[in-house]
Amino acid sequence: MAQVTAALVKELRDKTGAGMMDCKKALSETAGSMDEAVDWLRKNGLAAAAKKSGRVASEGLVAVHAEGAEGAVVEVNAETDFVSRNETFQAFAEQVAKIARTAKGDVDAVKKAAFPGSGRSVADELTHNIATIGENMNLRRAAYLKVPQGVVASYMHNALKPGLGKIGVLVALESAAPAGKLADLGRQLAMHIAAARPEWLSTAEVDPAAIERERAILTDQAAGSGKPPEIVAKMVDGRLRKFYQEVVLLEQTFVMDNETRIAKVIEKASKDLGAPVEIAGFVRFQLGDGIEKEAADFAAEVASLTR
Repeated sequence: MAQVTAALVKELRDKTGAGMMDCKKALSETAGSMDEAVDWLRKNGLAAAAKKSGRVASEGLVAVHAEGAEGAVVEVNAETDFVSRNETFQAFAEQVAKIARTAKGDVDAVKKAAFPGSGRSVADELTHNIATIGENMNLRRAAYLKVPQGVVASYMHNALKPGLGKIGVLVALESAAPAGKLADLGRQLAMHIAAARPEWLSTAEVDPAAIERERAILTDQAAGSGKPPEIVAKMVDGRLRKFYQEVVLLEQTFVMDNETRIAKVIEKASKDLGAPVEIAGFVRFQLGDGIEKEAADFAAEVASLTR
């Protein structure tokens, strides 16, 4: 029997797209024969993953896992919304979020980590699920937050089950205040972030290029008013403040009462809880953000089959 070397396993994996452990087993079962190993994988439905890898995966699930002063959020994609209701896919996303917390949000580290109870890595378990469920899938991104003292709170909008849904948020609150009360505040802030979609925490963090781009647009708009240059400058400054109120978390109006700035919410919480409270960071993952989805034209697809 031929020795199953790492090079053979890699060659088979490159040919079929199957998981590393599946390739190793296929070669062991077929005495190291590459052709027979490919056939073995095909017969067991494990070589199908490669054929699916080119298809757009923009559906799926966002999963969050927060515990104490740290938390992680991940996005795991599939081709159709139907798969998000598959129990195997849900269990995979849940485990990946837990692993991401341990791996501190490093996607490469998550993919290399062992997937519990499978004998495979996360990457190989994903490949296995592609073959088993029959859709292209992808672990697209992960993020991690931690504070030295305080809590990392989470919120999942329209959750399919706890910690799984389409919009997941983490908020890190640094404070010596009681953890339970901080968690309540953090959840409310996370709900606000899910709805208001801030891009930056503070005005100091706003990308200078974004400010200049916005200022240029506002200047062009204000110049059309025919006002003197000094009035135009004041108009631009006023509209730039409105821009900050739309995209900066601390400048936004709290959705819970539609009148209080988030900065004031934090200031009041610090007084009520008897200890300074600071938002150390936040993450908002919305499923499919930034993925170009193919526009399906069913009629055209059917017509092409009749030519």
